[in-house]
Order: sequence, then structure tokens, then C-alpha cells
Amino acid sequence: MIAKQIKGKDFYGLLAYNQKKVEQGEAVVLDANIDLDSTVEMTKEFNLVRKLRPRLSKAVYHVSLNLPPNEKMSDKEFVLMGSDYLKGMGFDDNQYIMYRHNDQSHQHIHIVANRVKLSGALVSDSNDYERSERLVRKLEKKYGLSELPDATLERRAALTQKEIEKSLRTGNAPIKSILQQQLREALKCSNTTEEFIHQLRSRDIRPKFNISKTTGRVSGISFKYEGVIYKGSSLGRKYSWNNIIKQIDYEQIRDRTVILENNHPEQGNKGAFAQDTGSSRNVGGETKVAEGWTVQISEKPKYDLGGAQKDGLEDEPFTPFKMELEDFDQRKRRKKRKRKKK
Repeated sequence: MIAKQIKGKDFYGLLAYNQKKVEQGEAVVLDANIDLDSTVEMTKEFNLVRKLRPRLSKAVYHVSLNLPPNEKMSDKEFVLMGSDYLKGMGFDDNQYIMYRHNDQSHQHIHIVANRVKLSGALVSDSNDYERSERLVRKLEKKYGLSELPDATLERRAALTQKEIEKSLRTGNAPIKSILQQQLREALKCSNTTEEFIHQLRSRDIRPKFNISKTTGRVSGISFKYEGVIYKGSSLGRKYSWNNIIKQIDYEQIRDRTVILENNHPEQGNKGAFAQDTGSSRNVGGETKVAEGWTVQISEKPKYDLGGAQKDGLEDEPFTPFKMELEDFDQRKRRKKRKRKKK
């Protein structure tokens, strides 16, 4: 089961959306502890309690609980599970309405609740994603639902709507979540750069190191898994190159060979970098730089891989990534402009 939480400011808009579904026959009200009336009147009732916290901006809590494909629940079971979810998240003395929608292929409910309790206390949203995930795993066991793999608990960067929808459609954990778990395990088992690369490849993960054309330094890393490519930093700060090297023993000169052999296994360190002591100039498709390296310049990458890229690279070279270096340069330029303005 997947729970998707949203906090907002406007009760009316959310209630109007759900009430329209009811009027169109695409939803029914399963349970509520407020008077069921027009959208305007229900909004007024929610707002009466909201006034107990006049400075609170986002008093609206909206969560959808989505069953795995082909799994079903009765209305009574949905009410019981929805109530368990609300109590588990701290909504034990709050206004709420529970709707069951039938506009999707998978069964799901929507709950609209007031973050302000009837006592005037506030339901905390601290670590609400982690708390929700732990609670959902317990509810899956209690109500006999298929349990998503524990990889969903390893998320370090937000899943996109498409990734969530694909997980619901296929019943499989999102690739991003699985990859994050695999990277965490690989880092635990690695002391050196070479061991890290070996651990990744043993898990069918293909790393690609960003290498600066001007300094020869590694400026970033990306990972290819099951035909999808993610930039390290898009998986979470823990998996950016700058944070990975805090977890393993990395040394630029010592590890240059193993990194180049990973990027160009058929060439080793011959085609990518070669010693040179001349100043920066272009010679036959190569740029020679003062730092002492010859950098092979390839054609412009065929694919733009800023975040995740779908299948289509299986028969293509693993294209280089420049995004992290470009992001760093852009930040430096912005700082310079700010200093000039001062």
C-alpha cells in the first residue's frame, strides 16, 4: 500500500473536489465526524476549529491510501484501516471526512482532516513521511495486504508522481528506492574506490564518473540500473560524489586508473587521459591542458540526462554527465554577481 500525504491551506477547494466526485458517482463518503452538508457548510465547520490556531498556515491534511493492484477491501475494512491510519499519525481528536474513490483501476480512499485538534492542540508534521511509511507497513500486515519491499523505506529523495503510479500499476517497489538501498549496502561493504565499484557491478549497477576536462578531477557520479540512469545527487545528498568520498577511502591520483577503466573498460587509461606538459590547446580532437592531461573530446552526448533517463542507452556508450559540475559553476557565478552588487 502507498500513502500519499499533502498539507494545504484551503478546505473548500479540497472538499469541492471530493464532493464533485460524489455527485458524478465516482466517489462515496465512507465515514465522517462532521455534519455532511454542502461544501460551503462543511468548510465553515472545519474553519471553526481552525480558528483555534489563527497563525497556522497549513491546517488542511489530505492523504490517499492506495491498495496494490488487484487487491480489494470492503467499505467496512477501509473505514477501519483509515481510522487506524489517522490515529497512528496523531489524528485522534480531529475532524475528518473519508471518501472512497472508484475513478482508478486500483482501490483507494481519500481522507480530509483538520490538523488542529478539537482541543486546540496541533498534530505535528515532523518526520511525517518516515512515520507514515512505518505505519503503512504495520497496516499491510494487519489487513493482509501485499507488503511492498523494505526498499521503500530507504528513500532519500522524493519519488515522482510517475514513479508512484508505476509502482501501483506493477506492484513493484520504485527503481529509485531499490537503487538507494543497493547503494547504501554497497557503501557499507566498501572501504576503497575499487571495492565500491566492484560492489556496484556485483549488484548490476553501472557507475559513471564525471571527470572534469580541465582538472581531471571527478566532479560527480551517475548510476545506471535496470535501464534507468540517475545522477547521484538526484537520489539524495548521501549519494552525491562529494558525500560518497566521505564514506570511502578515495585518492584522486591513486584511483585514477580504476575510475578510467570503469568509464572506458575497453580503453583503460589510454584513450581517455594521457600525460602532457603543454599549455591548453586543441590537437586533432583532443584538448591539452596545463594541468598535465590530455582529454579526449567526444561528440555532444546524444541524451540529456539531468535526472533519470529511461531505456534507450543499452547500445550506446554511457554518456558523460556534466550537470553537477555545471551546477557548481553556476553557484560560483551567482556568488560573484552578488559580491559585485554589494
